[in-house]
Amino acid sequence: MSDNNVIEIRGIIRDFKLGQETVHVLKGIDLDIIRGEYVAIMGPSGSGKSTLMNLLGCLDTPTGGNYILNGQDVSQMSDDEMADIRNTEIGFVFQTFNLLPRTTALDNVALPMIYAGASKKAREERAAEVLTDVGLADRMDHKPNQLSGGQRQRVAVGRALVNKPSIILADEPTGNLDSKTSNEIMVLFDEIHKAGNTVIMVTHEEDIAAHAQRVIRLRDGMIESDTYQEQLTTA
Repeated sequence: MSDNNVIEIRGIIRDFKLGQETVHVLKGIDLDIIRGEYVAIMGPSGSGKSTLMNLLGCLDTPTGGNYILNGQDVSQMSDDEMADIRNTEIGFVFQTFNLLPRTTALDNVALPMIYAGASKKAREERAAEVLTDVGLADRMDHKPNQLSGGQRQRVAVGRALVNKPSIILADEPTGNLDSKTSNEIMVLFDEIHKAGNTVIMVTHEEDIAAHAQRVIRLRDGMIESDTYQEQLTTA
């Protein structure tokens, strides 16, 4: 694996059984992502982009092929090893935020550090630092129902960053937000990328993909195009 690459996938296949039928969703994908890149993955419904995201996020395992993440072959790992990789190497941001409703912003952000075995003091200090970075220094004690949609997504972004992962995976991160709030969240992602993070985002919106350095388009389970572009910056 090249020292510059955070991700290398070779010949990735993902099949699903539907009764007697086998559905071939990913059909032999090769892909390198360089450390510090900002990548958008696009494609029509049924193209395989969500399946690819699940594989990149170690939420699923391929039917065939190899996936090297930060020098580790995750395609051959056990469920427990995959869970460790998800917690330490990958920060997730979902369209639906996925926050614990009865838990403060600070405790939601600190949650991955519990699984990592960090002390309460270390968790609270790091979570407070990250919430400050995402613009929520004055909302740490608020619960999700006391926050706007944009603030909830900022909490989710903070949680993704808290363990200093190798990659940030964002699945339609502005899908539940209005256009003004979406723009604010994309400014935040631009800042996260500028700070040196690798960001991989699944989106069906061209204006969201315009923030990325590189756009990978899938069709029928294969890479249709892989292009570098001038980044749109909104900051």
